Amino acid sequence: MPECTHPIVGIGIFVIRGNKFLIGKRKGSHGHGEVLEETNLEITNVTYQTVTNSIMVNENKHYVDIFMRAEVVDVDADPLVMEPNKCEGWEWVAWDEFIQGGITGTTGTENIQNIQNGEINKYRPMFHPMETLIITRNGYRPC
Repeated sequence: MPECTHPIVGIGIFVIRGNKFLIGKRKGSHGHGEVLEETNLEITNVTYQTVTNSIMVNENKHYVDIFMRAEVVDVDADPLVMEPNKCEGWEWVAWDEFIQGGITGTTGTENIQNIQNGEINKYRPMFHPMETLIITRNGYRPC
């Protein structure tokens, strides 16, 4: 694959329903699709939240990630997997549950023991821009 010689900008949208946000388990890359195309959910109230720099030294990549927030139009609608070749599934997750254990997903002082016992937050490994968001925007909450 040829080296990328132009900037890449990622846009992440936190889709909110009540006090939870939508998270998907992607196959491969995070994708660049639209919320409606990927989930069949209509959104409203799209607002800017923050921007981060995701520097991936080993991959020789630097992404500027723009995080947005949106609400679902139909609060009773569930997301559909519209692109099964790119996404394994969607679920609504409470922010506190998602960030529990930080970027490693472990809690307490026995982090290494937790990892060995398989007691890691089920949302790990985390998409790199989300790690950057948690590390650089301490206290941020999309919902």
